[in-house]
Amino acid sequence: MCGLSIFEAMPGNTFGTLLRLTTFGESHGIAIGGVLDGMPSNLKIDLDKVQNQLNRRRPGQSSITTDRDESDRVQFLSGIFEEKTTGGPIGFIIPNKDQRSRDYSKLKDVYRPSHADYTTEAKYGHRDYRGGGRTSARETAARVAAGAIAEQLLPKVEIVAYVKSVGTIQSNSVENTSRKDVDKNIMRCPDLSAAEEMIAFVEELKTEGDSVGGVIECVVRGIEPGLGEPVFDKLHADLGKAMLSINAVKGFEVGSGFAAAAMLGSDHNDAFTAKGKTATNHSGGVQGGISNGEDIVFRVGFKPVATIKKEQSTVDKVGKNVILKSEGRHDPCVVPRAVPIVEAMAAMVLADQFLRQKVNQ
Repeated sequence: MCGLSIFEAMPGNTFGTLLRLTTFGESHGIAIGGVLDGMPSNLKIDLDKVQNQLNRRRPGQSSITTDRDESDRVQFLSGIFEEKTTGGPIGFIIPNKDQRSRDYSKLKDVYRPSHADYTTEAKYGHRDYRGGGRTSARETAARVAAGAIAEQLLPKVEIVAYVKSVGTIQSNSVENTSRKDVDKNIMRCPDLSAAEEMIAFVEELKTEGDSVGGVIECVVRGIEPGLGEPVFDKLHADLGKAMLSINAVKGFEVGSGFAAAAMLGSDHNDAFTAKGKTATNHSGGVQGGISNGEDIVFRVGFKPVATIKKEQSTVDKVGKNVILKSEGRHDPCVVPRAVPIVEAMAAMVLADQFLRQKVNQ
């Protein structure tokens, strides 16, 4: 018999306070899905917007993404009737159709470098080696579906993420970028000149069997002042947790971020020009953990995808040295497909904080 403590019975599959998302499923299982609980009733949901965000995340969409071909058509099981929320849990699934689990059979007893193979086995004593199971980035499709619903609770808010850099290739800022602007190229970088350079570099890496990381910047416009709790649930702290929970994310910064460490207070302070308006936005729209009404601006750093087709040294379960050359289909750079994931997790945080603020008023 295996006894469970209260902590062992509460795994981290649920995100949020009043608006809660629980995801389920594995990369190579029958389906992935989620239950979104806490959405107010009688809210009209544009299902096409939900599917469009999933289409932006889905694999196989361009020459610089994985070749895995999934339609990622979401199927709603509950919580929405006649295109309106009922107030009950919104349940949904996204079927898996192009798993090719045989590609992973050689990995049953091998630990892939920088993957969660060893750590998952150390934690649970067992792991799903087919694409990583729950640790696979395929889980994020459920987040995108839920985030696209949560976003509709905030109709006056615009959330736009885009690729800021890939490797050492930096893009220039483009004012008032929209999702339409972002989607003008497969890199999802609104600086078209930089995007061309990024695409060429990633296509070269895909041919070589290597990978590269990058940075996604996100701008939230139209958020009202007052969202966020001033101690442990600061708005930027919740955003940080949300972003760092995304696969391959290694860093998060808001506003001036780490650059603030090299600035003087006289340069960094955002001077008020009117009530709620500031001359600069080094704070990134958040002060004291609470939104101030300015644009919320943050950046998310993604590491290179761990699965590459170059030979790598590793070990198996018994500690024997192994030379691994991975098979299967993987992104050479994750950031183009991660753009809607960042938007989704931002929407989840903002919608949750919006509901919490309504309770406080």
